Amino acid sequence: MKASTRTTNSRKRKSKEVGTKKRTPALVRTPTSGRDLALPKSEPLPSSGRPVAVISGERGTALEYASICVTGGYDVALWSVHPPVEKKDLPERITASTIPPRSASVALELTNVDQGGKRKNIEHLDRALAPDIAILSSSLTVSASEQASWITGRHRLVGFAGLPTFGNAQVVEVAPTVHTPRQTMQVARVFFRSLGKDVELVQDRVGLVSARIICQLINEAAFALQDDIALPEDIDTAMKLGVSYPHGPLEWADRIGVDNVVAVLSALQREYQEERYRVAPLLRNLALGGTWWRRSAVESSTEGQS
Repeated sequence: MKASTRTTNSRKRKSKEVGTKKRTPALVRTPTSGRDLALPKSEPLPSSGRPVAVISGERGTALEYASICVTGGYDVALWSVHPPVEKKDLPERITASTIPPRSASVALELTNVDQGGKRKNIEHLDRALAPDIAILSSSLTVSASEQASWITGRHRLVGFAGLPTFGNAQVVEVAPTVHTPRQTMQVARVFFRSLGKDVELVQDRVGLVSARIICQLINEAAFALQDDIALPEDIDTAMKLGVSYPHGPLEWADRIGVDNVVAVLSALQREYQEERYRVAPLLRNLALGGTWWRRSAVESSTEGQS
């Protein structure tokens, strides 16, 4: 009788312990491919059977990564992309959405210039998506840890280097935050590997690695141009032939977007308060002036007048 009572009490204690044990959200089962990324249990996969990536942010970068995701086997929902994208202009498997779809298996936030808009996007994604869905956010102008502090689901956010043309690189820089568990990092690795990319872990610092170096090169070239040391094409040629860069610094600025370059440099200066990150006045003026200065635009304008 006493043995039976002890057994009953033991079961009650174990039941109580199980009921009160704190659980952390499981992000994914052990994945082996992009199709193994977690999906909300309350929402089925779309009829195509492909995983869904929701992408928000600046139009050029968003469209670039959307195309890469489609090639990697995803359907893409563009949400909160600025400037807006017309649905009729989108290719197959990329759609424009008015809300983040609950069927998303991963989210990308690709805003670098407008930090206020970036925060709103991340906060909205955190509220809209299931708690086990990772948010991979460009962290070049604001650290991933700071971004994670904006939301309740801090465990779900991981930083990476997202700039125009960076999506074409073989390696992607990924920066975990102080809140990032192993499961979220596994999601990031699986996702980028499903796009055919290698993952390089870096510290969570503004600018990360490649963008910091490239933007400083562009800034120095802008100072040289401002001081009439050489013509733009001569600066680009000297760097390509002299150190075998794939692009000259001013050509790189055109590809990345001068506004993005200025945003990264400004963030670095705010973070470190060092003179080396001071934005060249000419570069800042070019960012404010839009595309008028580009050679292609100048040539088109000249042809139109002839």
